[in-house]
Amino acid sequence: MIAFGSGARRYVRNFNWTLAVAGILIALIGLVCIRSAGLHAGDASGEFKKQILYLVLGVTLMFGLSLVDYRTWQRWAPALYIANLFLLLFILRGGHSAMGAQRWISLGPLGTFQPSEPAKLVIAIALSAVLCRGRYENLQDLWKPLATVAVPALLILKQPDLGTSLALVAVLTVELFLALPKLGDFAIYALGMLVVGAAAVGTSAVLKPFQRARLFVFLNPKADPEGSGYNLAQSKIAVGNGEWFGRGLYHGTQTQLNFVPEHSRDFIFTVLAEEWGFVGTTIALGLYAAVLYAGVRTMLVARDRFGFLLAGGLVGMLFFHVLINVGMTVGIMPITGIPLPFMSYGGSAMLTDFGALGILLNIFSQRDRNVLGNA
Repeated sequence: MIAFGSGARRYVRNFNWTLAVAGILIALIGLVCIRSAGLHAGDASGEFKKQILYLVLGVTLMFGLSLVDYRTWQRWAPALYIANLFLLLFILRGGHSAMGAQRWISLGPLGTFQPSEPAKLVIAIALSAVLCRGRYENLQDLWKPLATVAVPALLILKQPDLGTSLALVAVLTVELFLALPKLGDFAIYALGMLVVGAAAVGTSAVLKPFQRARLFVFLNPKADPEGSGYNLAQSKIAVGNGEWFGRGLYHGTQTQLNFVPEHSRDFIFTVLAEEWGFVGTTIALGLYAAVLYAGVRTMLVARDRFGFLLAGGLVGMLFFHVLINVGMTVGIMPITGIPLPFMSYGGSAMLTDFGALGILLNIFSQRDRNVLGNA
């Protein structure tokens, strides 16, 4: 924990305010969009109040984790990994089901908890710890990091949750790129992942029918406009409606008439685009760019290999979510059910996103080893 006096002052002086403030501002924009999305939806009227609570908890977690020595997570990596696997296994047996998926644990009036969200943090930590235990100069050594990610990814895919499984692969890809000493080994890994991905799309043994349908609609958006392509079509209409300055808060037709499904969750960007326009989305994307820039800077100033890899994995996770979520709303990425960081409704995602910022803040602060009393 942080020491008081001069140590506390150094900690405040070394705090990465860009990272923290940009994340909070994005979440506040998300609150406004969630309020608009639920204005005329009776079943979503309570989401705004719950999201305020989730935001408060998320910011509290961020500042709390910023005080925890990030090297602690390296020591706790095995225990965190096993606990996460237990939760993922429990979900398959006793989890709460909704919308054809079994991903949640019911928390009563507080809503639900989705273990696959914090799994992204756990995997980033566990993977970094694994990659710090060897030099990985031989290709056959890749089975260790691959197995570390494959087990939870397959459990999450079975829920089914393709988006989060792909997010774990994104974390793996970034950390392997940073860790492997031979670029050729990484190229072989990348080629292998492309082959596995093509095989998964080409067979019904891995993906559910609706998941394959979404991928095929991405390739041919006009194939099923009233079925699998409906979400994409309505999303693109909403984004186009925004033009330069938007239709105004609470005045988006696609938003207020609920034409876009899940527009407080996976499609929250459509609310922003329709009601805030190009200018509003540019501001939001600028804030995301600030978060990612501050995250990359954190990675570059990390004082050890574990901090470097962990920061890279967390930045890769956030970048992947922004890229895929924004891309799917405008039709340049397939719809995979990935939330937009800090903006989409949901406590599990909010806590995970701010938890990632908290860890990054601690890594950044420890570019001066004396900040937290670590020699």
